[in-house]
Amino acid sequence: MPNPNMANREVCDLIFVDYTTKKPFLNLDFANVSTTELTGESVFAYGGKGHPKRVQFAGERGGTITIETQIQTVKLWQLITGGEISKSAKFVTRVETEVDDAGTAITLADTPIANSVMVYSADDDCGTELQCTVADNTITLATALSGGDKVIVYYMKEVTTGVQRVNIKSTSFPKNFIVYGDTVMKTEDNEILPYKLTAYKVAPQSNMSLSFSNSGDPGTVTITCDLMADSDDNILDLVLIEE
Repeated sequence: MPNPNMANREVCDLIFVDYTTKKPFLNLDFANVSTTELTGESVFAYGGKGHPKRVQFAGERGGTITIETQIQTVKLWQLITGGEISKSAKFVTRVETEVDDAGTAITLADTPIANSVMVYSADDDCGTELQCTVADNTITLATALSGGDKVIVYYMKEVTTGVQRVNIKSTSFPKNFIVYGDTVMKTEDNEILPYKLTAYKVAPQSNMSLSFSNSGDPGTVTITCDLMADSDDNILDLVLIEE
């Protein structure tokens, strides 16, 4: 079927392969939009009356692959940021609880990190700190309250089970990848033809916006990757398979 007229209304599934190791890094099959843009620079030699263009020169071939997704993974964050994944995390926890009947002891569900506990009366949150000592997960107030009084406790805790933390430093940069894309085209004859793309060397841009909202559509993450040439000057393959 030579030169079929065709159109597309389906997103590309993308496989990111580490450019250096050639090992698969991320199967991105959850995007809503994937856009491939090729760019180039044209300059001209001019001459004669009216300063007309005489000779055109083309160069600076490149482009971008842009992906929009409402589905996110930790591996996706790592792809964009170049951060390292670790299995532990520390963060501040806020607990509203009660003192014991004696008005001095507070028992936490966790063992806080040393020197991280701060206690406040429930009606003075983040106000005047109540002096205390801590042993394991038990807090003892220096001045007794009434038994059953409510207090608010802030403390730092460390989690080492079921954690994936992406640590992004000022020295973190994304890796380069080979990207393989897979979608379909539909012809005027109602045939569905596989369409493939290969981007030989891409560099994800380090821009990422994470939005959190309690209304409207789920947040969208946009990933923009710059197209570059590999060691053989390859930038992009566009492949239509006529079955």
